[in-house]
Order: sequence, then structure tokens, then C-alpha cells
Amino acid sequence: MTGDVLRFTFDTGIPLDEAESSLHLALFAAEGLFGQARVRLDTGYDLDLLSRALVIDASTEVGASVARIFTGLLVREFGERAFAVDRALPVHHYPPQEMCA
Repeated sequence: MTGDVLRFTFDTGIPLDEAESSLHLALFAAEGLFGQARVRLDTGYDLDLLSRALVIDASTEVGASVARIFTGLLVREFGERAFAVDRALPVHHYPPQEMCA
């Protein structure tokens, strides 16, 4: 466990629902590597509409993999300059979210 929480912030031209859809694709891809149960248990995220930010708990191997896959999808879909990634608050500030299938 690395203790990392990553905060992705998006330019105003990026539809947040499309960014969240890319996260769901990253979660599905991670399921192929780790299995559905492990992804559900070891990955948490929070979407903050007001800040145009999506926070991912990357403190586990699974969460870090989801964040890497998500970053790759964002670069391909929106381009490198459409978003920024920063380290955020410690992981205990963000509860895991129930993911929709």
C-alpha cells in the first residue's frame, strides 16, 4: 500500500460524464486483471462536480492499476492537456464508492 490518492481535474471543455465513463472502462479493464470482487473491494473513487475533479484511491495495487489505465484512456480520448493529476489528501478522507456494473 502506497497511501496515494490521486486527484484528476478536468478542463471546462471536458464533459464529466464522459470522464466518469472512462473510469468505468478502467474499472472493467482492471477486473480482467484482478477479478470483479477484488476491484470492488480495493478501489474507491469520488466525483466532485463543483471542483470538476475525480479522486481515485490508488493506495492498493488494484487502485494504482485503475489510475494508470484511467490516465491512459484520458490521454487517448481528450489529450494530455485536457486534465491534470495531483496527489490529494490521505486516503482515509475518501470512502470507497459502490460501483455500478
